[in-house]
Amino acid sequence: MAGVESKLLQECKKRLLTAKMDILNRVKETRRDLHFEDKGGDEADQTVRVLAEAETLTLHERLRSQLLEIELALSRIEGGTYGICEETEEAIEHERLLAIPWTRLSIEGAEIRESIKKRYAR
Repeated sequence: MAGVESKLLQECKKRLLTAKMDILNRVKETRRDLHFEDKGGDEADQTVRVLAEAETLTLHERLRSQLLEIELALSRIEGGTYGICEETEEAIEHERLLAIPWTRLSIEGAEIRESIKKRYAR
């Protein structure tokens, strides 16, 4: 059983590192696509440019957030706490870890958090 756990851990680490490289490349692309120099044009051109910049910044923030989750997952691997649900403190399902290797919650833990959010959203 320990070999299976080690194999799963290595596969998840590989997927995390691949996702990290992908995100870093996408961040570089979004920075390249962001143009602040050209402020000319009529109001419609300026509006389109501002909307495009806002969309790019939103994407950049999402990527930054996901990169943080990946870094936290890698640190949990190094710290020996990877694969433990933060909510239930039970093992996270292997299929879930393979699908979302940066996840911090099991399916049950995610459901608990969702119900808490709904309860306090009112």
